[in-house]
Amino acid sequence: MEHVLEIRNLKKLYKNGRGVEEVNLTVDRGDVVGLLGPNGSGKTTTMRVVTGLSVPNSGTVKIFGTEIQEDHEKAMEKVGCLIEMPALYGNLTAWQNLKMAARYYDNVDNDRIRYILTLVHLDRYRNDKAGRFSLGMKQRLGLALALLSDPELVILDEPANGLDIEGIIQVREIITKLAAERGVTFLVSSHIASELEKTCNKVAVLHEGQMLTFEPMEKALEFQPTLEDYFLFVVREKRGGVVL
Repeated sequence: MEHVLEIRNLKKLYKNGRGVEEVNLTVDRGDVVGLLGPNGSGKTTTMRVVTGLSVPNSGTVKIFGTEIQEDHEKAMEKVGCLIEMPALYGNLTAWQNLKMAARYYDNVDNDRIRYILTLVHLDRYRNDKAGRFSLGMKQRLGLALALLSDPELVILDEPANGLDIEGIIQVREIITKLAAERGVTFLVSSHIASELEKTCNKVAVLHEGQMLTFEPMEKALEFQPTLEDYFLFVVREKRGGVVL
């Protein structure tokens, strides 16, 4: 099986001592891998290093066999990502934002833009300016930008942020549909265990800057009723029986 993403002994610490270390995981084609942890656990830092937005202190990241720090352009050519808040032009419409992004890709035409807007349920708002969008609608447009180029690996940092119940379900369905039908690989972060449980086939637990576990979802739930219970169990074991 092809390894889409390989992270080995990753360490990234900032001057304030926060960050992440000892991250090791392998993501295969069609996997939906969840990074589970509270705010400040290192999820976004990990994703920033994976996409080349931050330089690690040590360790390696390979995407489709290419080391991200050695050839960033080649490593990212089949990757779409949404990390932190989406970068949108508030004075442009949803359509115009995607049209601007389409200039960087050879395979994106108007039909692709229409398809993506429909996929993320923004087609009816295509001519509305992004600056007037709610947080949830901006998140949908950010997801549209991440999927625009038909990437083989999609990296999503808290994709449910700002979405209502219906929106969360729709994003979940998009992820599972593309993974199952197209073999698209996803790396998704969240602090909401129940969402990752319904979406992912593998899960990594991050806590206070360390990756505590990485295993198939079915193994994580083998002796725990929910992923939330599994998370608490793993953290309790790490703390010697104490969860603060």
